[in-house]
Amino acid sequence: MTEQRQEISFAEQMRRQYGAHEQTKLEQLRRLDRKAKLPADIFAYSFGTAGALILGTGMSLAMGVIGSSLGFAMPLGIAVGVVGMALCSVNYLLYRAILKSRKKKYGKEILSLSDEILNG
Repeated sequence: MTEQRQEISFAEQMRRQYGAHEQTKLEQLRRLDRKAKLPADIFAYSFGTAGALILGTGMSLAMGVIGSSLGFAMPLGIAVGVVGMALCSVNYLLYRAILKSRKKKYGKEILSLSDEILNG
């Protein structure tokens, strides 16, 4: 009996996996939410990583780890480090601006879909 039940369960699982799938409203809502947030997240991670790398390069120049043969490595490192700090500092503000514009773009659709889910 247990083996037969496992076979039936497996068959049902395959049917769900390979059968025609209609997207539910909740799945649509999740997809829209991802669509609204993902570009802002990707930008923030990429821009933040670039800013941190620039900051690290500036620190390495200032401490003489790289470019120690240059006579102006420390001032150059300080300048590059300040640029990296500025990029890291402005990253969150840019993230919020992108997220706000994406929420504005998809907000009406997300709200109407969530109202449909909640009300019926």
